[in-house]
Amino acid sequence: MPKFPSMARDGLANTQQRRNLQHATHTIRSKRATVVDEVPDWEELRVRGAAVKDQVLAHLDDYLVQLEASLTASGATVHWARDADEANRIVRDLVQAKEVDELVKVKSMATQEIELNEALEEVGISAWETDLAELIVQLGHDRPSHILVPAIHRNRSEIRDIFREEMGAVGTPAPDGLTDEPTDLAEAARRHLREKFLRAKVAVSGANFAVADTGTLVVLESEGNGRMCLTLPETLISVVGIEKVVPTWEDLDVFMQLLPRSSTGERMNPYTSMWTGTTEGDGPQEVHVVLLDNGRTSVLADEVGRQALRCIRCSACLNVCPVYERAGGHAYGSVYPGPIGAILTPQLRGTSSPLDQSLPYASSLCGACFDVCPVRIQIPELLVHLRTQVVDEHRGGRPSAEGVAMRTASWMFADHRRYEKAQRASTMSSKLLGERTTLGRLPWPASSWSGARDAPAPPRETFRQWWVRTHGSESR
Repeated sequence: MPKFPSMARDGLANTQQRRNLQHATHTIRSKRATVVDEVPDWEELRVRGAAVKDQVLAHLDDYLVQLEASLTASGATVHWARDADEANRIVRDLVQAKEVDELVKVKSMATQEIELNEALEEVGISAWETDLAELIVQLGHDRPSHILVPAIHRNRSEIRDIFREEMGAVGTPAPDGLTDEPTDLAEAARRHLREKFLRAKVAVSGANFAVADTGTLVVLESEGNGRMCLTLPETLISVVGIEKVVPTWEDLDVFMQLLPRSSTGERMNPYTSMWTGTTEGDGPQEVHVVLLDNGRTSVLADEVGRQALRCIRCSACLNVCPVYERAGGHAYGSVYPGPIGAILTPQLRGTSSPLDQSLPYASSLCGACFDVCPVRIQIPELLVHLRTQVVDEHRGGRPSAEGVAMRTASWMFADHRRYEKAQRASTMSSKLLGERTTLGRLPWPASSWSGARDAPAPPRETFRQWWVRTHGSESR
């Protein structure tokens, strides 16, 4: 994939998408601010949440062994997956053993990260998304652009058109005369999904949290589709990132306060589903849990970078990010967009590609992301850390245009006489530009800088020249 600036070009030019994102993110951030202000010990909760996550990461191997023992004791089967290929193979084999050609899914970022749907499709298995936003993305042959609201870049009329055109090809069609009213759209999705819920023998889920001492998995969602997905099918396969572990129910209590307020701006989320292995005569009778690494242990090895593994996927950092609001989620080239994606994706995938090298620069470093993060991830600090890593990887060899420019600037600033000569040359050149205030696009190599912004015309007078003119040279 090309670098972030190239990926962002389409989003910046899409005025409808920018309008949709601006409306949605500002609505959610306003709701979040209101409910957070209601909690007098919010900062203390943030500190506790960060401390629990750091405790887990410091002893992750012990907690994962405890989680495996608890899951096994409760009747679940635990699988370990080092990477995406291994996780996809495990899930594919489990589904094929049931001799079915379709399954239902509740929203799971881990399965999106490993591209499970595509891996199942290769062997003729259809995975139907049941989260409403994920359903819209799937029917629209689109990609998620937000952690919490994957279809945030779509408005109601666009969703109505997708339902009309696509639902009939894969199941119950949209009713005739479907409008873009939310209740009508929700009813169309309900009718479409109900058929799939009642027919499915296998379901795949993720998990927001995994409690080590009991082996309980937890999913928070807003529509109830997730609960139907988790309880109706005979077999449930949960793909869970290894950083999702929390030690005890007391620790889970902290995150049950932090997550809903930070994500949807609600005091508590509408549906919380918890399951601990199997229960005879109730719910899935066969439960498999795939514990996914896929680069997480590499992130853990970086003492600075491991903060990113605290993330509880609330998306609060996306909703306040000026870069995300204008570029949109697709520009990040990953299931994890926004500020958290800019630090998590390059660590999970490495910085070998142009896109992953550019992601740490996809930020203004304004710090708003840290201010709203419920587990106090120092995202600006991590962005600088990763930028340093990218620069170090490119040291030696042929210098870049930016490197040459920086060395030249360093040489000039090192001596005040050189600096004053450069200033005089700059002000003299301004006399050739008449009344122009900007230069527009500059020739290469400066075009890489001026291509995304207007280069200002040099001033007619520097501060030093103004001071001498107004105060006299002897006043210096």
